[in-house]
Amino acid sequence: MTFRTGLAITAVLALSSSACTDSGSGGDNPFFMESPLLFNMPDFDRIQDNDFAPAFERGMAEQRSEIDVIANQTEAPTLENTLVALERSGRTLQRVSAVFFNLVAADTNESLEAIRSEMAPKLAAHSDQTFLNSSLFERIESVYEERDDLNLDPESLRLVERYHTDFVRAGAQLSDGDKDQLKALNAELAELGTVFSQNVLNEVNDVAVIVDSRDELAGLSDNAIAGAEQAAKERGLEGKYVIALLNTSGQPVLASLENRALRQRIHEISLSRGSRGGDFDNRGVLTRVVELRAQRAQLLGYPNHAAYILENETALSTDAVNQRLAALAPPAVANARREAADMQALIDAQGGGFQLAAWDWAYYTEKVRKARYDFDESQLRPYFEIDNVLQNGVFFAANKLYGLTFTERRDLPVYHPDVRIFEVYDKDGEMLAIFLGDFYARSSKRGGAWMNAYVSQSHLLGERPVVANHLNVPKPPEGQPTLMTFDEVTTMFHEFGHALHGMFSDVNYPYFAGTSVPRDFVEYPSQVNEMWAVWPEVLANYAVHHETGEAMPTALLDKVLATQAFNQGFATTEYLAASLLDQAWHQLGPGELPDADGLLAFEAKALEDAGVALSVVPPRYRSTYFSHIMGGYSAGYYSYIWSEVLDADTVEWFKENGGLKRENGDHFRATLLSRGGSVDAMTLFRTFRGGDPDIAPLLERRGLTGE
Repeated sequence: MTFRTGLAITAVLALSSSACTDSGSGGDNPFFMESPLLFNMPDFDRIQDNDFAPAFERGMAEQRSEIDVIANQTEAPTLENTLVALERSGRTLQRVSAVFFNLVAADTNESLEAIRSEMAPKLAAHSDQTFLNSSLFERIESVYEERDDLNLDPESLRLVERYHTDFVRAGAQLSDGDKDQLKALNAELAELGTVFSQNVLNEVNDVAVIVDSRDELAGLSDNAIAGAEQAAKERGLEGKYVIALLNTSGQPVLASLENRALRQRIHEISLSRGSRGGDFDNRGVLTRVVELRAQRAQLLGYPNHAAYILENETALSTDAVNQRLAALAPPAVANARREAADMQALIDAQGGGFQLAAWDWAYYTEKVRKARYDFDESQLRPYFEIDNVLQNGVFFAANKLYGLTFTERRDLPVYHPDVRIFEVYDKDGEMLAIFLGDFYARSSKRGGAWMNAYVSQSHLLGERPVVANHLNVPKPPEGQPTLMTFDEVTTMFHEFGHALHGMFSDVNYPYFAGTSVPRDFVEYPSQVNEMWAVWPEVLANYAVHHETGEAMPTALLDKVLATQAFNQGFATTEYLAASLLDQAWHQLGPGELPDADGLLAFEAKALEDAGVALSVVPPRYRSTYFSHIMGGYSAGYYSYIWSEVLDADTVEWFKENGGLKRENGDHFRATLLSRGGSVDAMTLFRTFRGGDPDIAPLLERRGLTGE
């Protein structure tokens, strides 16, 4: 997953909301000038919480003044004095937004949350003030109407067209009365978005599972038990154990825990998040958000929010998304049922005397895997020490494919001691980017994994990339190695694919930098980068035992590769269930949505109607903790499998052309990764691939061919 800050004037559209903070610092505010550090990397040592609010206020005021000058000038509208001027505007706001919204995701606190609550409606109003500025839009429209006669280069022409589209979609052509209504909707949505996000994080911390005895944790590794013991001590619960929950419905510990009652308790608590009453209940928040989105879409001329969102993606329409998801669901569910039958047979053979339940799936999946392939996931972890995976896996593949090299900097400031910083050098030896890695979970960090940019590349502004990856790997006790699961390894490669997309950006305008592409295209390059996690040359280089240094045995490595299609029925079904829920919510019009009390019933019916209502395979996210759809992935969670069609076809291209070769990486970089959003996304794919995508490789990968 990737987060992008985007233009300063649009940075706040997907961000959240509501309360107050102190007035903060004055002229020495670090956001009032460019950072003195390499590539304008944020000087975290100088940044204090009370710097943010005054920087936001000043940043908005500066950009309002800049936009007033652009909108009210007497000179005839041109690319340079209107569109390029907008691209140059709001630098203070851009600097503070990039740091602030990254920190509230990665290392938040009460002060930052209060600032977020205070600023979200103000930022939403600032965005509306820009997009609904009639004089400004008249100038943009004038350049747009004359664009074919201006002899513009392709990127500049696209900039004119994209700005015009963005302003129209933001309501620039509405009547004054409708603009006032739109502003009210956007303000309330900004506030509710913050409440939802805060509730999700607070709920995860509130419902962490407390276990009384070590015996109940049988099956977990010693490191995992020690981590649970340390988590309990941090809460003042000496002699007990705390199992923290991740943001997904399924919890990793369920694959190992032998205690079935504890597995059930963990699973049911996980599914209850945000819908169990109390201060962090999200049912009312979500239903109100979806209703407001439907009202806004109708105001803008669309039947529903999904239609509004998808028009601007490569999918283009709800029909296209519905058809793709509907085609994939039946074979995925059929595969999941076969997998469930295999597990039930094993339970029966062992005299279990119970029917497979959702909290049993991960546990018995590992047993079936062991029986079928003679290994389980726990055998892999000693070979996946985190630094080895990063340097000899992720970085090694990037070196072989693109010629990149990495030098760690331990002298640069960080916002948390766990953060690592690397200088990234290009194939010619010139420094390309700064890369930050923030890999460990903590209570101040939201769940999941993502990439973001602190500084985006732009020739216009003379800026080079500063990008970051975030994971949520449980941190072991002091002195113990961090041994990753195979899923975590794959996630590290995935997020670095986003980082490469940001680092390779080679565009003129910041609008198009890095990952500024349609949401259903942005996951594609990162999914492609996952292939190198299991590429034999790469895997052999990083999969070494953390104690002995011995390479993973060939037989075990072969089993890893052989099980790539294992459990894909479950994985595809849980993902599709969440995607279908997202569409079900967002394809309704105003007045068609349930109230808070009806949310769970609506969710159940939506899954039933879509044919994915398997009690043993809950959605990857239930609605009340589905953070993706509260931000940039609303009506867009389908994007992962949409992008995976391109990804799977691209993997075939790499295989056909010799795999991990510099010329292959150079071609992928030159034709696609470096272009950002400066060219239509599917045009980029066709230029790279030489034709349209083929869905067959995806069907084969996910076991959806019916064989």
